[in-house]
Amino acid sequence: MTDQNEAPPFASLASPPARPPNAGTAVTSAAGARRHVQEVVREHPGFPDGDVRQEAVIDLLLVVSELVTNAIRHGDGLAGFTAVPTEGGVCLEVRDRSDVVPIHAYGSGEIPQHRQANGYGWPLIIRLSRDIAIEPCPDGGKTIRVIVPLR
Repeated sequence: MTDQNEAPPFASLASPPARPPNAGTAVTSAAGARRHVQEVVREHPGFPDGDVRQEAVIDLLLVVSELVTNAIRHGDGLAGFTAVPTEGGVCLEVRDRSDVVPIHAYGSGEIPQHRQANGYGWPLIIRLSRDIAIEPCPDGGKTIRVIVPLR
């Protein structure tokens, strides 16, 4: 029996997703984005199963959830989502329909000290990602781009 806090040293990406992604289907939810990202990582030859730590995959999926949920809740809806493998990580791009830049997006990554129901998303994104960029889209809205390391 292993301790609950002990994670296996490597991620297992071999199990199939609950629903295989369909190339013609757009991501419309955080759950769909997570499934898509798992498939992207699983299929990328640069990330064989034994070369990606479970903690790194959990971090990646947490960032995906936070970015997509923020787009849906605070960005007037999810307008686009991509996940592209890079050297040692995954570049995520989440597009929403709002021109408003999140106030905490360029914060320090400090977790809120006061007990509150929200406000944890951006500190987690900042702590788990690198190269965070927020760019306005020519036809309105914005794209948030981050790289989440997997190594």
